[in-house]
Amino acid sequence: MMQQVNIGLVGAGTVGGALYKALTERADVLAARLGVRLAITRIAVRDLGKARSAGYPNALLTNDWKAVVHDPDIHLVVELMGGTTTAREVVLAALGHGKPVVTANKALLSAHGEDLFAVARANRANLYYEASVAGGIPIIKVIRESLVGNRIQSIRGIVNGTCNYILTRMKLEGADFPDVLADAQRLGYAEADPTLDVDGHDAAHKIGILASLAHGFWVRPEQVHVEGIRHITRLDIQSAAQLGYTIKLLGVVKSAKASAPKPASASSRRRSSSQPGILVAVYPALVRNDHVLASVNHAFNAIAVRGDMVGETLFYGRGAGGEPTASSVFSDLADAALDLRHDSHERVPPFVAHASGAIRVVPIDDVTSRYYVRLSVVDRPGVFARIAAVLAKAGIGISSIIQPEGHGGATVPVILMLHDASHTALSKAISQIKRLSAVRDTPTVIRVENTDD
Repeated sequence: MMQQVNIGLVGAGTVGGALYKALTERADVLAARLGVRLAITRIAVRDLGKARSAGYPNALLTNDWKAVVHDPDIHLVVELMGGTTTAREVVLAALGHGKPVVTANKALLSAHGEDLFAVARANRANLYYEASVAGGIPIIKVIRESLVGNRIQSIRGIVNGTCNYILTRMKLEGADFPDVLADAQRLGYAEADPTLDVDGHDAAHKIGILASLAHGFWVRPEQVHVEGIRHITRLDIQSAAQLGYTIKLLGVVKSAKASAPKPASASSRRRSSSQPGILVAVYPALVRNDHVLASVNHAFNAIAVRGDMVGETLFYGRGAGGEPTASSVFSDLADAALDLRHDSHERVPPFVAHASGAIRVVPIDDVTSRYYVRLSVVDRPGVFARIAAVLAKAGIGISSIIQPEGHGGATVPVILMLHDASHTALSKAISQIKRLSAVRDTPTVIRVENTDD
């Protein structure tokens, strides 16, 4: 039996450094726990001259990733370089040689996961990806193993620490988005170009992976509806609090009733109408203050998973950073080492193509939700009546209207809480409301998340 697993590490940044340091310090403990020793024996980096705090021995370093992947003495490849171009080459090359791969690369899996898993299956090689979602929270293993007997009814997650940090400070300090974003960039919570985080794309990569795992087919990036938080203001945060809600950026996977595409025949109409659908999306949402997700603050992540047998479960922890992410990489390394030792090749998830009657991803246009709408209007008689008339014509009811005090000037804010409406119906109504002469600026629309379904 294999007594030592030689690991080739490709990418030696923050996570790679934390992994190397911890593995060096805990090699004996891990060997005792696993019955097999883990050792990083080759490391590929971009720049050999760069100073690194992890204390890598120079003898292990190379700037040629192929020398690591193709080394016959390397049993297992860990890809931590990020990106989707060279990283894809690395993973495909390793899998093509029948070598298992551990990756933390959510962007790579989101863009190319279906192909990577197919190559892994064809070459009897395992692909492990616990660290790709929510840092140190073991959510992949939970869905894949612990909840395997459940039908996953919904997943709602705060999976981007940068956005959660920004929204938390806006709520606790009454601060404005641009000011908190600038501070987050100064402190290292946000990149110089924050687009990936604040526009929701990072969260979309992660929620797409979870949706694929939970429902057994690969959800393509273009099927995930994505909204960010740039339009959220201090007034929205305060108004939500007044109504008993907290605004969070959520990744959401849930059942959705949607109108089916127009069928070609009566028989296909019957099949389409019964075809189950799921919504996979990222958007800011009002979350009731009595739900646990509302109290997840700062850069922490949390994911609520509802199964038909277990009910709602919550997983909370540090969603980024070197050590939390390295902790999840360790989990995969332990599985990979034991799988190698026992010659097991069964960890590739059974993703399948869409088939007749399979679950489909529902477009956001057809999904219904309650809504929070903030308008800036000229303060004069009859404005509310004209707005209400547009909504009534669209079949959208108003549950409450708030006009915050203390806003002088030519225009005043008006907050509407609306009953259930489809995204399409509301969008058309908002377009008409924008054209009213008394309405100024672009209305802000935020979903109200029903955490009971």
